[in-house]
Amino acid sequence: MNADLTSRITVSPDICHGKPCIRGMRWPVEVIIDLLGSGMSIEEIIEDHPELEKEDIYASLQFAKLSLSGHPLIDLAS
Repeated sequence: MNADLTSRITVSPDICHGKPCIRGMRWPVEVIIDLLGSGMSIEEIIEDHPELEKEDIYASLQFAKLSLSGHPLIDLAS
């Protein structure tokens, strides 16, 4: 995963039950993927949720790709 994008995905047992989230916020990666899957564009997501940045969306996509690829993910909890 791109090092810049990697830093945007965080895991904490105290936030969203330990699900991978965007920058320590209560924005699980799965919600970002769901918004994209519903047909929203990156621009629409950011317009509706200005606390998010384009790189957050890209980081979510990269994380999902790596999760499905079978390649080991870095330990984001450390």
